[in-house]
Amino acid sequence: MSVPAAFIGVVLIWATTPLAIKWSSEGAGFLFGVTARMLLGVLLCLLLVTLFGRGMRWHRRALLTYLVAGAGVWGAMSCVYWASQFIPSGLISVLFGLTPVVTALMAALWLGERALTPMRLLGLGLGILGLTLIFGHGLKLGPAAVLGMGGVMMSVLIHSASAVWVKRLATPLNALETTTGALLVAVPLFLLSWGVLDGELPTDIDPRTAWSILYLAIFGSALGFILYFYVLREVQASRVALITLMTPVLSLLIGHLVNGEVVGLDALVGASVLLIGLACFQWGEHWQRRFASRSA
Repeated sequence: MSVPAAFIGVVLIWATTPLAIKWSSEGAGFLFGVTARMLLGVLLCLLLVTLFGRGMRWHRRALLTYLVAGAGVWGAMSCVYWASQFIPSGLISVLFGLTPVVTALMAALWLGERALTPMRLLGLGLGILGLTLIFGHGLKLGPAAVLGMGGVMMSVLIHSASAVWVKRLATPLNALETTTGALLVAVPLFLLSWGVLDGELPTDIDPRTAWSILYLAIFGSALGFILYFYVLREVQASRVALITLMTPVLSLLIGHLVNGEVVGLDALVGASVLLIGLACFQWGEHWQRRFASRSA
């Protein structure tokens, strides 16, 4: 599988996921929405495991990887679905753009990755500045939005810690194994959460909600996680997190065009600064070396 193609696939899926999360929660409740999504997702993954005849590995390191990844999926997704009640879908993706900062710090501490070079620090700084401008736009949405922002930021911490821990374990598993194992751990936790905190089946699910849950199960959970864990295995954890610097702009546009969400000037300026930061983080050192070689 091509790593760049998988990377682009994750970007596109993650850019459309926030709006699908919002739609799937509005008509059925956020706990039912996320539980139904993950349950369908794990069934699809088990079907793929059977069709490909790969089987699952159950040795100690594999089990630990499934546990870490699954706990991360449960914690991060629970927080995001809860937060979707209070803030627009585009803002969810924008706040998730904090992930590269958190992941880079964790990767530098736990993995020894050379993630915080001067040019990358500049890129991260610009990214934070851009996110701050967009965050200011979010504050105008009212007090309830603060709860949603807090939920997304908690999701960022859980997601980053899980990603770095999986990377640190470095268990030789393929992406389908990791995804299936993670969902096998996460689904019982989602069922338990739904049973304890809600436990009621929705009496009427509108078509948009049903299609959103199905889309998230196929692309957001099964295909999306397979591509994500594949990229995570092949690329530095801090670079994988750059996906969340690319998706906010796309999510803002999708939310505005498809769901009528307002995109203010401050949000657009912040998104532009964020993209400049992404460019510095990704290619700044390369540009610096080329400039130095031409000047020599």
